[in-house]
Amino acid sequence: MTSVLITGASSGIGAALALAYAAPGVRLALCGRDAERLEDTAVRCRAAGADVACRVLCVTEASAVAAWVADADAAAPLDVVIANAGISAGTGGGAETAEQTRAIFAVNVDGVLNTVLPAVEALRARGRGQIGIVASVAGFRGLPSAPAYCASKAAVKAWGEGLRGWLAPQGVGVSVILPGFVESRITAANRFRMPLLMPADRAACLIRRGLDRNVGRIAFPLPTVFVGWLMSVLPNAVVDRLTRGLPGK
Repeated sequence: MTSVLITGASSGIGAALALAYAAPGVRLALCGRDAERLEDTAVRCRAAGADVACRVLCVTEASAVAAWVADADAAAPLDVVIANAGISAGTGGGAETAEQTRAIFAVNVDGVLNTVLPAVEALRARGRGQIGIVASVAGFRGLPSAPAYCASKAAVKAWGEGLRGWLAPQGVGVSVILPGFVESRITAANRFRMPLLMPADRAACLIRRGLDRNVGRIAFPLPTVFVGWLMSVLPNAVVDRLTRGLPGK
C-alpha cells in the first residue's frame, strides 16, 4: 500500500493532489480546516478506490499536527508527505496589516515546519520517502503587492532546497514546488488578470509526476517561472520600476 499525507486538502491544489493519488491500494491522510469541503474531497477519493482518513485541524497547531502525522504513519508508513496548506493576503485593501502578515507566516512557514519535521524522523529511520513542499513562483522575488506572501514562500523554498541536500544521503527525497497561478480559493480572490492560470487538476498531475521522479524543483508554467527568476536577478532599480504599478493582491 502507498501511504500519502497531504495538508490543505479541502480545496485547490491540495484537493486536486488527493484526487491525483486516489486509487485502490493507496491510503490518504488528509487534513484541512473546513470539515465540509474536506469530507467532499474524501468522498471523491474513496469513490476512486482510495482508503481515506481525514483530520480537521489548522497546521499552525504544532502538537496537533505532530500527533496527526504520527497517527498517519502508524496506520500506514508514510511514503509521500506534501506540505501544501497555505493562505494569502496582500495590499489590495490598501495595506498588508500586521495581523495578516503574522497569520501568513504562521500558516505558510510554521505550518510547513509543523508538517515536515515530525515526518522527517520517520522517513529517515526507514531510509526512504518523498517530501513535497509547496512554495510559489512568488518566492523568487518580494513584490509590493504581497510582501508577506512572497517572503513566506521564499522561506520555505530555501528551506526545502537545503533540506533536499541534507536528506538525500539518507534516502529521503525533497521536492520544492513552485506553481504560478493555479485555480484555487486563493486565486479566486484576486481581482486582476492572472496570466497562464492553470486548472488545479493539471497542476496536481505535474506535481505528482515531479514527486514520483524526485525532481528537486517542480516549477510551472515555464514562462511564469522565467519571469519570476528574471525578477530575482535584475537590478533593484529596474524591478522597482516594473512592479510599482502592480495591482494589490
